[in-house]
Amino acid sequence: MRRVLLSVLTGLFITGASAVTPAVAEPKGGAATAYGAPSKLGARDVINEIIDVVGLKPRFEVRAANVPNAAAVIMNGQRYILYNENFVNSLNTALRTDWAGISILAHEIGHHLNGHTLSKGGSNQQDELEADEFSGFVLRKMGASLSEAQAAIKVLADDEDSYTHPGKSSRLTAISKGWRNAHDQILASAKAGTPNRTVAGINRPVASEPAVATVANTKRSTSTSSRKMPAQYIMRQVKLQSLPNERIFVTTSFSLVRETDQGMEVIGKLQKTNNRNFPYMLESRYFNALFVSTEGILLNEEGRKVGVLTTT
Repeated sequence: MRRVLLSVLTGLFITGASAVTPAVAEPKGGAATAYGAPSKLGARDVINEIIDVVGLKPRFEVRAANVPNAAAVIMNGQRYILYNENFVNSLNTALRTDWAGISILAHEIGHHLNGHTLSKGGSNQQDELEADEFSGFVLRKMGASLSEAQAAIKVLADDEDSYTHPGKSSRLTAISKGWRNAHDQILASAKAGTPNRTVAGINRPVASEPAVATVANTKRSTSTSSRKMPAQYIMRQVKLQSLPNERIFVTTSFSLVRETDQGMEVIGKLQKTNNRNFPYMLESRYFNALFVSTEGILLNEEGRKVGVLTTT
């Protein structure tokens, strides 16, 4: 069955896969020149389901295109998920489950959300495993069994490692790791207790912090102390080149807050990724997503340095 599928479908993330991770103006060979309507697989709005699971804004567009299988790319500063509609439909039909197609899209979304498209080095084994782990995590959150989450890779991945992609066994292990992490979260969701977290080299326990919101009531005190976040709840200060006078902080519960004359305003959050080089990203309505390097450098979606995380 695997031989028949491979002859019909082309290798998932293998042929043409170098278009997956580099930040390029266009995919190799200019393959993605014609775009279809925004993607929906069957009656399910899969992209919104995936985004709902991870709690992030979909800062990319999904399009059916004439690519070999699927790819995460940056073109003209815009992030895209491109997929071959016939390939995905044939895969779902052959495996008799739409989880196969969903895992493809989740894998590619994982490349974007983990910052892999910031790298100019092309596909590599570590990035592919991180995207596989993300796919497993997402599919468990969406209700897939481990077998369903692994269905596409079981059939399409090569047994041996290549220069850009790990072999089947490693990829199935990565998907299983993500799936089990999500499964453990689901089981523990009702339990109390918050683990320690590390941000850009600082290991601090997550403390309960006071509610922070914009204070509009003019009768409330406007003393300096009432307008500032207590130091024990601040993990890092965010310094942006485009907003040099703004006082923005990451709190110990990973909230992103801005200091105003009226009080503290929640403007976003710090999200964990699976990327070893960019372990966190900042999501805010104030600015586009920013990736945080292991040194606390902030980069935009084009890979340009736009600020830093510092101690206060």
